[in-house]
Amino acid sequence: MDTELKEILAKVDHTLLSVDSTWDEIKVICDDALTYQTASVCIPAAYVKRASEYIKEEASERKVEPVKVCTVIGFPNGYSTTAVKCFEAEEAIMNGADEIDMVIHVGALKDKKYDDVLKDIKSVKTVCGDRVLKVIIETCLLTDEEKIKMCEIVNESGADYIKTSTGFSKGGATLHDVEIFAKYIKEPVKIKAAGGISSIEDAKAFVAAGADRLGTSRIVKIVKGMEK
Repeated sequence: MDTELKEILAKVDHTLLSVDSTWDEIKVICDDALTYQTASVCIPAAYVKRASEYIKEEASERKVEPVKVCTVIGFPNGYSTTAVKCFEAEEAIMNGADEIDMVIHVGALKDKKYDDVLKDIKSVKTVCGDRVLKVIIETCLLTDEEKIKMCEIVNESGADYIKTSTGFSKGGATLHDVEIFAKYIKEPVKIKAAGGISSIEDAKAFVAAGADRLGTSRIVKIVKGMEK
């Protein structure tokens, strides 16, 4: 495998969040993530404890680096109360989650309740502490002005990443969205593109546009197919 492809895989949050996902399917995601050394596995909270234990054991046996376990909070609609999101995050971390991807309350943003949106993110980040928090803003539902406002809010929030999409709404990541983020996000905040990244060429384009993480299951599948 060439260096460029390894670098792409190292930015992938290898993802399975479908409602009907089973442990056997989650286990495959974990195995693939260890084989290809992705940035993380992004899985439902119900599987975090088992996956975290499995990854540690399997990584030890394989003598490879364990990958991070990421889960989603307030997912996919984002309109849980802040208290519920904080409880979800706290329990996920207790169960072994290394990274948290939370969904904002899109309605609050559209109502221009910016302080509420900021408080929501800050509260979850307080629970996360030094663990990575990514903020999903669901770009397909937002105007460009709202995307820019969310960049400003995330900059102020203490979160580690701004993320385009859940992959469960009207659309996924676009290069246009990532380019907006790259213009308005300030260091140390980074960018995650997710939803609809379906080829190696897509992955390279999103990275070139400024994405540091890629939420997708397809890249690993493509690499597995290439090896076969």
